[in-house]
Amino acid sequence: MQSGKGVFGDNWRYCLCSGCTLLLLAAPALHAQDRNYQYNLYGTPGLIDMPSARSAEDAELAATLSHFAGSTRTTLSFQIMPRLAGSFRYSNIENAPDVGGNGLYDRSFDLQYRLVDERQIMPEIAIGLRDFIGTGVYSSEYIVATKQVTPAIEATGGIGWGRLGSADGFTNPLGVVDDRFETRPGGFTGTGGQIESARWFRGDAAFFGGVKWQATDRLSFLAEYSSDAYQPERTAQRDLFDRASPLNFGLSYTVSENAMLQAHYLYGSEFAAGLTFALNPRKPRANGGTGQRPTPVVPRPLGQERSFGWTQQPDGTAILRDSVARLLAFEGMTLEALTIAPTSVTVLVRNGTYLSGAEAIGRTARILTKIMPASVEDFIIVPVVGGIRASATRISRSDVEALEFAPDNAWKSYARAQIGDAAAIGNGETLNEALYPRFLWRLGPYLATSYFDPDSPIRANIGLELSATYDLAPGLALAGKLRKPLAGNVGDGRESDSVIPRVRTDGPMYAAEGDPALAQLTATYQVNVAPDYYGRITGGYLEEMYGGLSTELLWKPVESRLGVGLELNYVRQRDYDQLFGFRDYDVVTGHASAYYAFENNFHGQIDVGRYLAGDYGATITLDREFDNGWRVGAFATFTDVSFDDFGEGSFDKGLRFSIPFEHFFGKPSRRTEQILLRPLTRDGGARLNVGGRLYEAVRGYHDNDLRGSWGRFWR
Repeated sequence: MQSGKGVFGDNWRYCLCSGCTLLLLAAPALHAQDRNYQYNLYGTPGLIDMPSARSAEDAELAATLSHFAGSTRTTLSFQIMPRLAGSFRYSNIENAPDVGGNGLYDRSFDLQYRLVDERQIMPEIAIGLRDFIGTGVYSSEYIVATKQVTPAIEATGGIGWGRLGSADGFTNPLGVVDDRFETRPGGFTGTGGQIESARWFRGDAAFFGGVKWQATDRLSFLAEYSSDAYQPERTAQRDLFDRASPLNFGLSYTVSENAMLQAHYLYGSEFAAGLTFALNPRKPRANGGTGQRPTPVVPRPLGQERSFGWTQQPDGTAILRDSVARLLAFEGMTLEALTIAPTSVTVLVRNGTYLSGAEAIGRTARILTKIMPASVEDFIIVPVVGGIRASATRISRSDVEALEFAPDNAWKSYARAQIGDAAAIGNGETLNEALYPRFLWRLGPYLATSYFDPDSPIRANIGLELSATYDLAPGLALAGKLRKPLAGNVGDGRESDSVIPRVRTDGPMYAAEGDPALAQLTATYQVNVAPDYYGRITGGYLEEMYGGLSTELLWKPVESRLGVGLELNYVRQRDYDQLFGFRDYDVVTGHASAYYAFENNFHGQIDVGRYLAGDYGATITLDREFDNGWRVGAFATFTDVSFDDFGEGSFDKGLRFSIPFEHFFGKPSRRTEQILLRPLTRDGGARLNVGGRLYEAVRGYHDNDLRGSWGRFWR
């Protein structure tokens, strides 16, 4: 639990920032869909305050901001699989003298699983856990059924436990199985943040239910009977509202195809409002894209395949290289090197524009049909990432010519392509010498955010960032970032109370004193060590808080779903001013990592090793990934730091999102926004934030990722 300032008092910033976050997250996406559900005040598919058995559309991501009677909830919900949904909620409840302040900030997680699909007679049935990790402010469990009675009327009924069993409850019927179900333990375990399974489906139970009338395509009227007594909010100390009735009434209005507004009258005494934005990562705003059209495939004249006269021209290779480089640059790519033989050409290319590796390879192949002499039949296209040759895709020119307009050309071209390792492929005698050495710089704004501080849920700094890279040779580069903060409050956070080394909780001090701040100054060398093996070594000021040496070795066969990596770092904590000095704390840290791409577009990762505070343990991560670049995932870290020593939250956990800019704007871009939502920043389970880790650098050009997005080969 955390104390803070009251909602709509000094906490107006919380509501404003939450609302802006929701708008930025979802407003640009517009897609029609026939919804048979609406989001409730808890930000999940339901009635008004009660849940229903409905599931959102698979992969839908929804953000809800709601308020009533001194309680403000911001909820992010994701339909993880067609039957399984998860939610993360950040709430503020006014008047919390029991935690020493004016308001209680609370974090909670929900899960709901649809057990039975609706049929002609059978209703849809779901089981759910609300606030199953945390302090248990909203802790409850339920089984609920929903049935479409008529085309316009839907009925819901269920039984709840915990808060959903607190009004007009009765003895738990599960007591016939074991009388321990009749008693629900109170309070929460230790420092909170743990899975409170000992309370699930225990204590008194109660019935809830309601109806929905779909008056028009946009407008629904709802009525429900609530089984939540709201006892914590109605204590003598809080006295947030008077629960005069168990009946709630309201409406849900679809403002646009992705925005919904809720207005309700609750418990005979209170008005409530909610706003939901929803989008689906599988549905881009601009279908087909709005970027530069690809170079058309140019078929060879008949009978020219055995014409080798061009090989006698002394400057022929240089002319071909320059022509390929010019067309690649026109389409946002860079020629690294080119090696040409009478019947084959090998092209090493940097892709700086296309999020899909298949699209970059396809556009390169089109360019080669336009430039290469007719005798060149085999195209070997090698994407290069930071000096590493990520893979080699061999494509027959005849296939490109024959399949451009063929039915099912995406699958046929993938099936005929050969995707393999590129370690044995040299840079060639026609290296693009203009690339080395090369200096690039950029000056622009930056935004640094901090979430879930006990006194301010959202903090941010804005300023100017000067970044630069200096490519010395293939795989060898210098990089730096210099920041000048202009405004913000990230440095106003509380002083750390950690009882273990303060490897992350001193972050506000770095933000306060780093003006200006040398955020990064590194030298990096990356290389193909051997077939299936990649290596990296990085030295310097690796991130805002640490400098030192980081080394990494990755084994990842191009055709394999499995990858294994080893990382070893020696780092020292930097001075708070983020210039050139160091503090006394140093540590050797590192991990062994296993990565696996599952068949159903889920991706798992396990990291085992030593963390920055010297603790040993493991991090488990699971992401749902989409072929268009979206990723939505969760992680949890468990180390030998006890829950008590870790502090509030008990262990490190959170959600992470990777959002491609291309989804919203349609124009090709490799830029993605990485969002990490960690309920609390503590010192246990903290890792080094070194850039350029190898697995993410190469995987996009390996077989599994290319297969999923190969439809863009012809885009």
